[in-house]
Amino acid sequence: MATKMRSRAMRLIFSAGLLVLAFVSGSHACAICFSLVVITPGQKLDSADQAVLAIHSVDPNWLRIVAVVKGNVTVDNVIEQSTLSAPPGEPRSSRGKPLLLIRSDLSENWTSLGEIGVEYADWLRQLAASNRGGGVSPARIWPQPLAVSDLTDGEWLERVRLVARYLEDPEPLAAEIAFGEVARAPHSARRTLRRQLDAATIARWIDDPELAPRRAAYTMLLGIAGGPQDALEIERRIDEALLAQDATNLSAMLVADLELRGSSRLQWLKATFFADRKRTLPEIDAALLALSVLGEADATVPREKVIETYRYFIAVRKPMAGFVAMELARWEAWDATADYVDIIRSKAVKDPAGQFAILSYLKSSPIAVEQAASVPAAE
Repeated sequence: MATKMRSRAMRLIFSAGLLVLAFVSGSHACAICFSLVVITPGQKLDSADQAVLAIHSVDPNWLRIVAVVKGNVTVDNVIEQSTLSAPPGEPRSSRGKPLLLIRSDLSENWTSLGEIGVEYADWLRQLAASNRGGGVSPARIWPQPLAVSDLTDGEWLERVRLVARYLEDPEPLAAEIAFGEVARAPHSARRTLRRQLDAATIARWIDDPELAPRRAAYTMLLGIAGGPQDALEIERRIDEALLAQDATNLSAMLVADLELRGSSRLQWLKATFFADRKRTLPEIDAALLALSVLGEADATVPREKVIETYRYFIAVRKPMAGFVAMELARWEAWDATADYVDIIRSKAVKDPAGQFAILSYLKSSPIAVEQAASVPAAE
């Protein structure tokens, strides 16, 4: 009887798994998903074929190029105001600063990214040159988890080092560019900035209400640059957030906490977020996202420890087991195969998306493939 049940379960896995892969490969991400993606000024600069700094001339209908950032363009050439894509009244500078303009080879129009001093031209050239079209990283970028990186690991290391000293620079566009790149960078690249970061300065940024939209990224930077006192403050804020059931900045605080405390803190995380039935879904998701960021970095908290924690999550939160299936598959963590086979057999996961994720994992698992091949078909 047990053999027949296992055979039926494995056949279900592989027949449904084929449908899962077909469904995923032929589908498009929904508009709600894409609404979460923030295109940074750095990404816009990367995608442009031409980028220049240009300032209005005596004739308001023309702008003169004062510096070339990238592309086949010449200094002192002029750009007609009518070819500039911008809201009415923009982008003429009230302070007389140049505008950072970009365009593609297929377009006749230029787009303004904002004002920036001409003294930043060389930095912008270095930034543009750091993208050499090396490839696509599969890493989950946080706090924009749906973003895709088009830089190699080496290019990311170069880029974050270029922008780090411009975080909260007096020049607003330089600060915006720097923050956007650090925020979307893989955590492994951010970790290399430890010696460039000042913990006290970052702590002030975190407490600045005007920088609230940047708080999550700066919290993670504090986990890289901070010390024991910062760890105590972060843990105090985590306790406050849990008491209020506020998951707003929880993922970032957990990343910082684990960076400062190390793998020994995982036991607390498991007990607090996964074993405790009073935790809300946003709180659980925040803990999983923090583990994802740390697992991708595979440093202070080794990926194998994250995988062990995921398997604990699967065991104690069976209906949610699909939440971590695709990540485990990407990391080729096939030791969870037996866990997922048991979950499929028990029908513990009711959510179709969770079932799809688990079946896709099992379809890719060499252990599941071997087991399916060795089980005789039921009569």
